[in-house]
Amino acid sequence: MNTIDFSPLFRTAIGFDRVARLLDGVRSQAEAQAYPPYNIEATGDDSYVLTMAVAGFGPEDIEMIVREDTLVISGKAPQPEGQERRFVHRGIAGRAFERRFVLADHLVVQGARMENGLLHVALKREVPEALKPRRIEIQAPAPRQAAIEQVAQAA
Repeated sequence: MNTIDFSPLFRTAIGFDRVARLLDGVRSQAEAQAYPPYNIEATGDDSYVLTMAVAGFGPEDIEMIVREDTLVISGKAPQPEGQERRFVHRGIAGRAFERRFVLADHLVVQGARMENGLLHVALKREVPEALKPRRIEIQAPAPRQAAIEQVAQAA
């Protein structure tokens, strides 16, 4: 796979560190394996559910961290204690994983739950009140007729 060096683009740019991180993240994700598989479902205009297939993992084996604009989900497979196991065929992956998801602005993780080997992560866009559009009322000037009448009465 050919890699593209974006560093010349950022030599004269100031404050575009986030763009550089996004480009690096896209490249590293493309190179990463697709384990575990996942779906992202839009459940409303501003809400989503990330569903990840994590068969063989329990809630205590999975860690979720949100750092800046990235959700990191990692899992460490439980190691069986005691006897050595011999598989004739091993199709269920039991390896550790780490998946990174870049979150859009104002997207927050509301919660997560495990059900039937699937991890469901609820996400919602919550735009702060200060950033929402607001209507500014324009006040009309006082009628000029009243001012003219006052000048006429004074004269």
